[in-house]
Amino acid sequence: MSGTLVLLRHGQSDWNLKNLFTGWKDPDLTEKGVEEAKGAGQRLKAAGYRFDLAFTSELSRAQRTLTLALGELGQSGLETIRNIALNERDYGDLSGLNKDDAREKWGEEQVHIWRRSYDTPPPGGESLKDTGARVWPYYIHTIQPRVLRGETILVAAHGNSLRALVMALEGMSGEEIVGEEIATGVPIVYRLNADSTVAEKTVLSA
Repeated sequence: MSGTLVLLRHGQSDWNLKNLFTGWKDPDLTEKGVEEAKGAGQRLKAAGYRFDLAFTSELSRAQRTLTLALGELGQSGLETIRNIALNERDYGDLSGLNKDDAREKWGEEQVHIWRRSYDTPPPGGESLKDTGARVWPYYIHTIQPRVLRGETILVAAHGNSLRALVMALEGMSGEEIVGEEIATGVPIVYRLNADSTVAEKTVLSA
């Protein structure tokens, strides 16, 4: 028996638009973000997906994206579990700063290392490795068993928490995941084998 896992990064947020480091801060979606979330739901519906359960983070941009997508699917009442383990990477002292201002303060190279390296955290924040350290156990103990029972599960979360999941699902190294980008509002569909490996991956682009 195999199940299906769908990963969905939230739609564009107000701080994405303003080029700010967001992390655990809680801005809302932009109008474009709302349309991206609805579009994700429409494409999932057109592809015939129906979900048994949804997971999301404690941050409103992911929760609202999930709500909007489920509305388009006609599944507004779907049981949803929220957990801090799925929150975006904590950017620490960078949170709320404009990315260009951060480059001026610390230098292009240092900010690039903080943003893109696997295991170097910004001051007071988390690296991608740190983010994975909370995402992976939650996935293995709480989400994966539902998928392996044959259920169809939707996870609406964030760029870095989902990158950590993609890394685990696809067996990527720390070097390989550095170049992986997760687009806003684009569902990534994994069908899993009974041994939890990926049988098939589909990206439902606009």
